[in-house]
Amino acid sequence: MTKFRFLLDTNILSEPLRPRPNSNVVKMLQQHEKVIATATIVLHELLFGCYRLPTNSNKRQIIEVYLNREVRQKTPLLSYDVAAAEWFALERARLVSVGKTPAYSDGQIAAISQVNDLILVTNNVSDYADFQNLKIENWFVL
Repeated sequence: MTKFRFLLDTNILSEPLRPRPNSNVVKMLQQHEKVIATATIVLHELLFGCYRLPTNSNKRQIIEVYLNREVRQKTPLLSYDVAAAEWFALERARLVSVGKTPAYSDGQIAAISQVNDLILVTNNVSDYADFQNLKIENWFVL
């Protein structure tokens, strides 16, 4: 059993970088800083966005500092493991059988959240709504 309570999606973890971050999200990040984690897939999405920016841009430098200091050093990163692969394969097969095709990265994030018994925190609730028994919170609308 993990000591964490929440798994942060990309749009939650990147919110502090916005020019005017959502105050609810910032408050919840501070309030729950000891019980949050994220997925390595989320780190990939953040790095991919960063690496698409010009190397010498100020925005890229700010993001790189944030990712190194706040994400890599302070936020536990949970990997997509065998249990997550099994859960997602079952869910993906179920969803495809009813004509739904979840985004692969969303399925991996959902799986990591589910197998670690965490609440997935996202602003994209609809991206995860079709997964069974997944606990979801949206800190943007508290």
